[in-house]
Amino acid sequence: MCSATNIEVSIKIPFPTKREAEIAYDVLRVDSEPKRSFINKTIVLEENNLLLRLDGEQAKNVRVGVTSFCELLLLCCETINQFGPPQSEKYEHY
Repeated sequence: MCSATNIEVSIKIPFPTKREAEIAYDVLRVDSEPKRSFINKTIVLEENNLLLRLDGEQAKNVRVGVTSFCELLLLCCETINQFGPPQSEKYEHY
């Protein structure tokens, strides 16, 4: 390794509606990165966009983090599509 600088990846993920972005945010934010992954993950909800930021010292670890997140995001989006658009603007399950 030549330097100890962190490698950072930022991704903006747009959703058709703010509500779908909220659902994805609530689903994806609960899975924190394990300590052994050696990366930091930050997810921010901004209107109908999810902003993902991953950083780590090794490119391999960041790549694995991005791949893992994208797989979870794809599953989340497929689930939203399977059930159709949200019927309400709020959660009413509590």
